[in-house]
Amino acid sequence: MSEPAAAAVERVYRADRARMLAALIRVLGDFELAEDALQEACALALRKWSAVPDDPVAWLLTAARNNAIDRLRRARLGREKLAAIGVEPEEVPMSDFSDRRLLEVGDERLSLIFTCCHPALAEPARVALTLQAVVGLTAGQIARTFLIGEATLAQRLVRAKRKIRDAGITLEVPPDHLLPERLAGVLAVVYLIFTQGYTAAAGSPEHTALRQEAIRLGKLVATLMPDEPEALGLVAVLLLHDSRAAARHDGDGDVVLLEDQDRTLWDRAEIAEALGLLDRALRHGEPGPYQVQAAIAALHAQAPSAERTDWAGIAGLYTRLLELTPSPVVALNHAVAVAMAQGPVDGLALIDRIDGLEHYHLMHAARADLLRRLDRRAEAATAYRRAHELAHTPADRRFLARRLLDLDALGPGETP
Repeated sequence: MSEPAAAAVERVYRADRARMLAALIRVLGDFELAEDALQEACALALRKWSAVPDDPVAWLLTAARNNAIDRLRRARLGREKLAAIGVEPEEVPMSDFSDRRLLEVGDERLSLIFTCCHPALAEPARVALTLQAVVGLTAGQIARTFLIGEATLAQRLVRAKRKIRDAGITLEVPPDHLLPERLAGVLAVVYLIFTQGYTAAAGSPEHTALRQEAIRLGKLVATLMPDEPEALGLVAVLLLHDSRAAARHDGDGDVVLLEDQDRTLWDRAEIAEALGLLDRALRHGEPGPYQVQAAIAALHAQAPSAERTDWAGIAGLYTRLLELTPSPVVALNHAVAVAMAQGPVDGLALIDRIDGLEHYHLMHAARADLLRRLDRRAEAATAYRRAHELAHTPADRRFLARRLLDLDALGPGETP
């Protein structure tokens, strides 16, 4: 039985959206026009496909091209009518629409990332635009990531796309001498793509696809800029995190803490590749945030058990990371490492000094865990409840609910 049209369009769109969008932006020179034309092409495919074409990507690109031409013709007629009545028309760009250029769809995603990370755009706009254009997240999903309203985020995206069009920014990987000024932004969005996959629900398409895509893009950047140790460091840290994917959830999709994971499920090939990349990066003698994060992940990966982990070494690396990137989240991770190295009292004291994480469920979960270890059960239960209120995923909420039940079974505990 042939594949239903709706399923085929969804499959092709999910797999090739970024490539098709990049190809259309390249020839149209307009982000919004390319997005609208691609959406119309998918709608047309839903109506027309009784069987999937031999080359569905080429079919969709041709349909999108035709739709864009129709739109521009209508806009041209509109301009002529406005001119006839003496109104100054808005300029609408026309480009080369040859089939040859349109159908030369190679690996365009890297060009799309570099375009989204153009220095003419503000950093929040770069990240948001990349998450939408390359990853395919909706405005609502991106807004939740940034903890801002969807309308605000949508306006930010529109302004960024129009700035790219109006400034004549072309879709391409920039020449070598311009690569460094975009590197930090590109590495940041690649890491964000990985994080979106890493935190997605276990078993969802995004959970694996986004992690793999981020690793692939990271390797492309590292190949493009072989003398940039931070690019190597980023790939190393992504591989090290990814190596634990099979052990992070149980068969029901529930969270398995690092200390409880079956280490035989860790991907040793990925760990070996990451350690080699980290070694290459560190030989440059310019340790940056990604290299330090990779070094932390490497100590976890090399530990034979949770008990035999070099927590003092990890705490020291977090101290260095805190110097390089003094964020509340890094401070929280540092506090947890100190708690493991020196005891929960020291870790709790550090957590209680952190500002800006009141709405971050992992801060409350970490605090609850240290209070539990100090047998301050009533306070621990309060912190677990707050973490449960703030948690986004069902797996996190189930984990925190189990912790609360375990505490209830133990009784009220001691009062500090």
